[in-house]
Amino acid sequence: MSILDVQSFRRAHCDIDHYLVTAKVRERLTVSKKAAQNFNVERFNLRKLSELEVRKQYQFNISNRFAAMENNDSEDINRAWKNIKKNIKTSVKESLGL
Repeated sequence: MSILDVQSFRRAHCDIDHYLVTAKVRERLTVSKKAAQNFNVERFNLRKLSELEVRKQYQFNISNRFAAMENNDSEDINRAWKNIKKNIKTSVKESLGL
C-alpha cells in the first residue's frame, strides 16, 4: 500500500477540537504466477463465426440442442447451467470442426 497524498483541514466545522485528515492511498493487488497458470481454459477461434456457412451451422446446432433442453424443466439450477455450458461448447466444436 502506498500513500500518495495527505491533507489536513483545520477549518472543518464539526464542533470538535480535532482536525479533519484525508489521504489518497494506492493498493496493489497481485496474483501469483502459479495461480494464473492453473486455469484450464478452452479457447475457440470465434473469428470463424464471421463466415456465413460456419455461422449457419452453429445456429442450427445450438437451436437443436436448446430445443431438446426445454423438455427438462425439473432440473436444479447447477445442473441446468452445466448442460447449457456443455451444449454451447459442443456446438462450437462441431461448427468450427474441432
